[in-house]
Amino acid sequence: MKVLVVDDEAPIVEVITYNLRKEGFQTVSAMDAETCIDLARSEKPDLIILDVMLPAASGFDVCRSLRRTSDVPIIMLTARAEETDRVVGLELGADDYITKPFSIRELMARVKAILRRTQAIEMPSASSTVRVGDLVIDPLRYEVTVADRKVDLSPKEFDLLRFLASHAGQVFSRQSLLDRVWGADAYVEDRTVDVHIRWLREKIETVPSHPVRLLTVRGVGYKFSGG
Repeated sequence: MKVLVVDDEAPIVEVITYNLRKEGFQTVSAMDAETCIDLARSEKPDLIILDVMLPAASGFDVCRSLRRTSDVPIIMLTARAEETDRVVGLELGADDYITKPFSIRELMARVKAILRRTQAIEMPSASSTVRVGDLVIDPLRYEVTVADRKVDLSPKEFDLLRFLASHAGQVFSRQSLLDRVWGADAYVEDRTVDVHIRWLREKIETVPSHPVRLLTVRGVGYKFSGG
C-alpha cells in the first residue's frame, strides 16, 4: 500500500518515510500543498500524512481541496496543540490528528489502524472456491489440491494460502499478513509469516528452494504469482 507524506521539514519526511518502508509500505513525498495535490491525483495513495503548516497554502486548505474529489484517509500533523485546530481538521474531513513532537511508533500504529478500517482488501468469502492455475482451494471441504494432488495443510497454512491466492499478484507485508490472517490483536512475530511461507512452499512448490507460486518481494513481503 502507498502512503503520501507531506511536510515542509525534510528530516521529518525522511524519518516517516523510512519507518513506513520498514513496515512494507510504498511512499511518495511532497513539501508543499501544490505538489501534494498533484501527487494525490497521479499516485492515488492509500493514505496521506499531511502537515498543517505548509508554505503558500495550509494543510487545512489541502484537506479541503482533496475532499472535493477524494475520500483517501488523511492523518494531519501539527505543531499546534490547540483543540480548535484539531476540530477544524476533523471537520474538514481528516481521519486523525497527531501533534508534534510525536512518537513514530504511535504514528505507525495510527496508520495501520486507519488502513485496517478503510482498505477494501478483505479475507475471501468463507464459501468461495479459489482457483489459480492447477491449484484449487475449497474452503467448504477445507481441501487444497495441486494438479489434482491433495495437499495436507494446517489451519493457519490453509488460511494464509487462501488469502494470498485470492489476491494473486498483490504484494503484502509481513505485518499486513499477520493482521489479516492471524488477526490484528494476535501476539505473534513477523518471523511467523516467514516460517509458514516456508512450510507452504515445501507442500505446494515443485522445487521449494526455487518457488514459482509463493514469491518473496525483497524488502516488502510476499505475493502469490499463480506459477
